Amino acid sequence: MSSSQTPSLGARAASKWAEVKPVVFGAVIGLIAGPILSGYLGFQVRSSSAQAAAHSAMVEMQADICSFRAHRDTPATTALGWQAQNDLARSHAAMPGSEVVDPEVVYACAGKLAR
Repeated sequence: MSSSQTPSLGARAASKWAEVKPVVFGAVIGLIAGPILSGYLGFQVRSSSAQAAAHSAMVEMQADICSFRAHRDTPATTALGWQAQNDLARSHAAMPGSEVVDPEVVYACAGKLAR
């Protein structure tokens, strides 16, 4: 075989690059677009949304406890006015062992007392 029939190193590299070029470009585009699209479409859970969901669940649980305790002390809470329901909720919103009252728990508890 003569050297004129053997492809040069540059020609072999160009031929190989032509074969793998679509795969490389596809991989690069996928690595860039994948996280952007999945985040935009809501397939990723960000720490802020996970924290918000956990806080919402905690408020709902504490409001249920508050509502139960308030109904135990005052059975006819639906007959009370809004201010009386809010005051009753505030008095029962602090969880056992804590003196801190979360305003979101008070609001949710007062809403449960109105139903």
